[in-house]
Amino acid sequence: MSEVLVIADRTDDGVRKPTLELLTLARRLGEPSAVLFGPPDDAVVAQLGEYGAQKVYLASDPAIAEHLVVPKVDVVTAIALRVSPAAVLITSSAEGKDVAGRLAVRLGSGVVTDAVDVRAGADGIEADQSVVAGEWVATTAVVRGVPVVTVRPNAVAPVAAPVTPVVEAADVEIGAASRRARIVGRSPKAASGRPELADAAVVVAGGRGVGSAEGFGLMERLADALGAAVGASRAATDEKWYPHDHQIGQTGKTVAPQLYIANGISGAIQHRAGMQGSRTVVAVNKDPKAPIFAIADFGVVGDLHVVVPKLIEEIAQRSS
Repeated sequence: MSEVLVIADRTDDGVRKPTLELLTLARRLGEPSAVLFGPPDDAVVAQLGEYGAQKVYLASDPAIAEHLVVPKVDVVTAIALRVSPAAVLITSSAEGKDVAGRLAVRLGSGVVTDAVDVRAGADGIEADQSVVAGEWVATTAVVRGVPVVTVRPNAVAPVAAPVTPVVEAADVEIGAASRRARIVGRSPKAASGRPELADAAVVVAGGRGVGSAEGFGLMERLADALGAAVGASRAATDEKWYPHDHQIGQTGKTVAPQLYIANGISGAIQHRAGMQGSRTVVAVNKDPKAPIFAIADFGVVGDLHVVVPKLIEEIAQRSS
């Protein structure tokens, strides 16, 4: 079987959950191999092996961390040209899509972004995309070159398949052209104790109906009760009720959680573009004609300031 390259997203505690999801998907297509950037770490390698990575390509050149995405593209391109993988799977994030586009150009390959499923089809690797506010599923087959696919977080539940991976050094020369943009500083993001928005299995989102920045305290209480991340519509972030990096929509982040709770969000198409891949949508809105109800699996017509506190109380009672 051919290798399937999975670009691993690393954190201080190991690798991000979407990487484990990619390894699960990769097993459908061939033999998973992870591309890991950074210094050697036996615990991280073991975690990748637990989810099926038979080989780990370790790229530890400091230039990768000191510069933007181009050195990563150099590494993955060199590996792909050498091993001719069945596919390259990447988490569908801003950086992931940047890497995917550059990689596809270098390999002369087709690229699919924001996939919600990947499989081997009659015409090659096929990827499903949720489109038109989740009303349709488009299936695309990559018929030229090595398929490069970015997959949305939470597209599949990670399933362990323990193996002992072989570690191979990916010694790739990082050229001068790839070093033109240098990272000159990093500011750690303040920890909230909640999951990352793009990775979260449950998202609690608030819109104009929340009413104020103080109203988002209610969203945070519900999120904490559910172990969820907090998101916001553009209307709420434009009013500075919640930080812009929590905006969900066409001009914000794309999420695909198992459960999405929309509070006081009308459901404009721009917002739906960022959450249309959610498995279950619950909407709370005073307006029974709000467009969000057209895509909601469950809807509550009512004042969120009344409904949400009662929901928090019910969750607390059932959790005790």
